[in-house]
Amino acid sequence: MEPLEEAALGLAPQTDFSDLQQAVGQIKEELRKRIIGQEAFIDLLLVAILADGHVLIEGVPGIAKTLTAKLLARTIDVGFNRIQFTPDLMPSDVLGTSVFHPGTATFQFKQGPIFSNIVLIDEINRAPAKTQSSLFEVMEEQQITHDGTQYAMADPFIVLATQNPIEQEGTYRLPEAQLDRFMFKILVQYPSLAEEVAILGVHHNRPALQQTLDEIRPVLTAEKVSMLRKQVREVHVDTKVLEYIAQLVVQTRANKSLYLGASPRASLALLNSAKALAAIRNRSFVIPEDVQELAPSVLRHRILLSPEREMEGATPDDVIKQIIQKTEVPR
Repeated sequence: MEPLEEAALGLAPQTDFSDLQQAVGQIKEELRKRIIGQEAFIDLLLVAILADGHVLIEGVPGIAKTLTAKLLARTIDVGFNRIQFTPDLMPSDVLGTSVFHPGTATFQFKQGPIFSNIVLIDEINRAPAKTQSSLFEVMEEQQITHDGTQYAMADPFIVLATQNPIEQEGTYRLPEAQLDRFMFKILVQYPSLAEEVAILGVHHNRPALQQTLDEIRPVLTAEKVSMLRKQVREVHVDTKVLEYIAQLVVQTRANKSLYLGASPRASLALLNSAKALAAIRNRSFVIPEDVQELAPSVLRHRILLSPEREMEGATPDDVIKQIIQKTEVPR
């Protein structure tokens, strides 16, 4: 066992993660009724829920981005809304609007679809900047302000947003301020040959789609999610690991390959998600490997390549990998 792990074992309170382990296992079991493969994708979604973070999901059409997010929402017994973003969508279509009542001669605020616990925004980068800006306050502060009045979101509040690669027709690049509000950007890949054969077999023999969706049963309640999040917050993080997280993020700001580095919000996201990952793996302390595993998903949407590196065909993940390799790992 590494010295850091030995020290953590001595300092970390021995939290019982049996309820969390059971919940994670049950959610995965439910999702496997419809989803084949995508294990890493599902794990990151679970980490985000336990760490109270929003998720941006990118991939080409047809690889079950929306379906996975929708089924995950079904495993939690809370409110769920889906919003399809389009170029003509207005902020009021998302947040809500004031409706005039002639009888009382007053305006009454009618809540928009953002008022729910889990909000699935499909093809978020199909809408222009004006609509994107309507999400800034609600994603950061879990409230909206309309006509001077603040309206709070119910807890939990999670945004799961899908987007097509920005090179595709009819897409808009999301503002950096909005990207920074997502804990993760998950890149969903094509299934393997074996997984695609399995998908074909399931769809060939499956019942009607709605019947299959109805098989997904709720595993968690809002109260249970709150309790599990409290357990995650109790996960121990050694001072050396805190310094390691800060070093990784700070190095993005001085890297010659990057035009824009990550903000302190990235450090917090990396810390909180690493604690959730440790809890999922039945550990009451975070190890550097947790941080390394999550760093690409936390950082890739928060950094911008320099024009020279972009012309060379480099990707944000390439630079993140180099930073991880060059940063001394605490032991």
